[in-house]
Amino acid sequence: MTDKELKELKDTLWHSADVLRASAHLAANKYGQPILGLIFLRYADILYKQHKEEIEAEYNHFKGGRMEKSKKEISIEKCGFYLPECAYYDFWC
Repeated sequence: MTDKELKELKDTLWHSADVLRASAHLAANKYGQPILGLIFLRYADILYKQHKEEIEAEYNHFKGGRMEKSKKEISIEKCGFYLPECAYYDFWC
């Protein structure tokens, strides 16, 4: 992660924290869990996208054949977990 990307992530997280605190009337000690969830989601998103092309290539290679596997199965083999598009960090932030 570059310094620029790290700064953007930090700014996004702090902005998210401010929005959560303002709109949900959360005390500073109460919004740690949602923020930690966003940090984890961002980490999972980056890790998954490092393997995404490889997952897609294998899925398309075996699609329609006897050795066909779902994207979920391939993802678990390649990176240890499956992250559907609706769970991408960009989808939520």
